Amino acid sequence: MTIKQSFTAADIQVFLISNLAELLKVSTDEIDIKEHLENYGLDSAQAMILVSKLEKLLGFQPSPLLLWHYPNIEALSQRLAEEVQEGSPVQDTKVVRQASSNANAAPSVLNLGAEAVLDPTIHPGGASNVLVGEPKNIFLTGGTGFLGAFLLWELLQETNADIYCLVRAANAEEGKSKLQKNLQQYAIWQEQFNSRIIPIVGDLSQPLLGLGSEQFQQLAANIDTIYHSGALLNYVFPYSALKAANVLGTQEVLRLACQIKVKPVHYVSSVAIFESPAYAGKVVKEQDEFNHWEGIYLGYSQTKWVAEKLVKIARDRGLPVTIYRPPLISGDSKTGICNTHDFINLMTKGCLQMGSFPDVDYMLDMSPVDYVSKAVVYLSRQKESIGKAFNLQHPQPAALKMLVEWIRSFGYSVKMIPYEEWQAELINNVSSVDNPLYTLRPFLLERWSDQQLTIPDLYLQAKRPHISCQDTLIALAGSSIVCPPIDSQLFMTYTAYLIQSGFLNIA
Repeated sequence: MTIKQSFTAADIQVFLISNLAELLKVSTDEIDIKEHLENYGLDSAQAMILVSKLEKLLGFQPSPLLLWHYPNIEALSQRLAEEVQEGSPVQDTKVVRQASSNANAAPSVLNLGAEAVLDPTIHPGGASNVLVGEPKNIFLTGGTGFLGAFLLWELLQETNADIYCLVRAANAEEGKSKLQKNLQQYAIWQEQFNSRIIPIVGDLSQPLLGLGSEQFQQLAANIDTIYHSGALLNYVFPYSALKAANVLGTQEVLRLACQIKVKPVHYVSSVAIFESPAYAGKVVKEQDEFNHWEGIYLGYSQTKWVAEKLVKIARDRGLPVTIYRPPLISGDSKTGICNTHDFINLMTKGCLQMGSFPDVDYMLDMSPVDYVSKAVVYLSRQKESIGKAFNLQHPQPAALKMLVEWIRSFGYSVKMIPYEEWQAELINNVSSVDNPLYTLRPFLLERWSDQQLTIPDLYLQAKRPHISCQDTLIALAGSSIVCPPIDSQLFMTYTAYLIQSGFLNIA
């Protein structure tokens, strides 16, 4: 592919505005070239789609980390135009990739323990200790996300509270529209709940959640309980790119909980906090300490480790907190509705198009989103849960081979081949954005650790802990909430939705 020397920064700006708007399903008028890209909430798949479209336009592949180093459209367009004008993008790309490699290696020496420091002024001691039975006002972060939508839905059904939802938007009207559209997208919107959804225009990555001091204090006085589900989920960006939203945002939520009156915090963490090789092959129980961070390479996982440490520090200072750790989250077990941009779905579709899956020892420990949301809300309403952690890992994970067998029984012709061979096919034969794996190549092929392992290497079963969810199962025993088995019925539900939605082609 040859490079068109005529591209200017203005040309690239127009291209980026158009494609970002398309990805986010908004009008181009809503895209600001000076706005930090992370404020648009791009997930990993969307970031890689943007990078891949840039490659198709320019004729060379920019590093995904350019989206961090040049964090708005204006700066990114100027940098890419310089590469085009230099006429030596291959050489420059090597430099960028070297920087990318260094950035990915850096977390091996980043001391996460030193990052886990909670502002000493965040302490419930100065706030009045108000015991809340049924909350009248609930504060929720992450309501425009996948799990957040289902948490919002569940809270609307199981409580009579008004739900105050933190949302990035130009104004309250736009914020309300975003929340409504997100619920509609997953077929869980009901007009009867409209008046109980109250948008709070703000930003997790900003001090005081992007609210003024007066509004922050008003919110602190008004709300009774906090559900903190919001986080920037991106497997490409380094820790430094995600820290503001995921770590400092959690600190601001804890600050809110300690202001005026004490408010219980229900924090959605992740089983990713146990990704250190120190836990490989070991059973990790829910109330166990997690002091090992060495060898956690993904920036997202690093932020979740630090953020949960902050929550535990707040707990030790006397704040009532409960922690919930989901794994990868799959679609609704009843309707099959899912986030088609998640890693599992993109990998499945891409492998189907390739005609092969990697023959690796992976366990599918995904939990359906309706199970996770129902479990979180139920457990949060039990007094015995305060101070505890709950692993929402699937209690009976299934091998990847089982998924492949199901796909074959559905009429698809696919094979399982050694990972190195599969990697070679990915490099040599997947050359278009028509295959979702094309956008995931840097994620799948990048060498992340001192041992030069790829992401799939890091997630082999032999390198992972056995995450116990016994405390969760015991706590849920008195309810009707059961995690659906990963079986042909669940696969059928998901497959039917993916075909019906047009995501998968049965031809």
